[in-house]
Amino acid sequence: MPTVEVADLKDGDFLLDVREDDEWRAGHAAGALHIPISEFVARYGELAEAAPQDGRVHVICRSGGRSAQVTMYLVQQGIDAVNVDGGMQEWAAAGRPVVDDKGGDGFVL
Repeated sequence: MPTVEVADLKDGDFLLDVREDDEWRAGHAAGALHIPISEFVARYGELAEAAPQDGRVHVICRSGGRSAQVTMYLVQQGIDAVNVDGGMQEWAAAGRPVVDDKGGDGFVL
């Protein structure tokens, strides 16, 4: 499974958040694309439109389990995708900004 650490992510890296709506509303990385895992296959076209053509898709969830499933699916589709180890819990622990759905300070649910 291709994996990266939160510390390896740079500003501007494409981030796909696959957590559910309530988790997203509570707190997420600013600029991430949100497609819940429960809707992922049906909304795959949104990722295809938003993802950089020759870039990498960094997939994140709360702790890394759901994002690992989506990462494997994307890799099977020929997409350069990696799982973000530790997910949003590690993101927040590393001091990375977390915003809520209104742009204020968020938290990881």
